[in-house]
Amino acid sequence: MDAADRLVERARQESWTHPEYLVACLQREVAARESHGGEARVRAARFPAIKTIEELDVAYLRGLTREQLSHLGTLDFIAAKENVVFLGPPGTGKTHLAIGLGVRACQAGHRVAFATAAEWVDRRCHVVGCVGA
Repeated sequence: MDAADRLVERARQESWTHPEYLVACLQREVAARESHGGEARVRAARFPAIKTIEELDVAYLRGLTREQLSHLGTLDFIAAKENVVFLGPPGTGKTHLAIGLGVRACQAGHRVAFATAAEWVDRRCHVVGCVGA
């Protein structure tokens, strides 16, 4: 039995009106679109791997408190149109954190483009013709 059949059966058992059934169908469709939209945005972002903030080992993060990490996870910086830049030596969780925030942003309905700092510089040099690039 697929989801549509289960919804029909539930509507019969609970004696839903036609408008109630229609609302349930539309709510299911919206939820499915939002779910698939997030997945499509994650694919389009071109992350090198899929990582979440929850999987991040905060013990490796230097100079970032749990409270700051929690605040970043709210994605308030997006609404405020602010940049977030992670600097530090290799192996300190910068990429994992950036991917985790990017994935969360995709799931929240935002379009994301992921690239390393070197890739952004390379893209810029191709556009403006950097000397020695």
